[in-house]
Amino acid sequence: MKLNKNMTIGELIRTYPQTVEVLMDFGMGCVGCPASQAETLEQAAMVHGYDAELLITKLNQVV
Repeated sequence: MKLNKNMTIGELIRTYPQTVEVLMDFGMGCVGCPASQAETLEQAAMVHGYDAELLITKLNQVV
């Protein structure tokens, strides 16, 4: 399955726990944040100042 920008951080981590390391490499400590249950990958990338497509590419590489 290819990940997409509309997937929530919570959904991503539950489905693909191996992606936590990639998120942490991007400085996203949101892994344990309650907001991660509703925040999309695109929103998280924007908040942290990263390109969503680059983030999704890196995440897809580990799944």
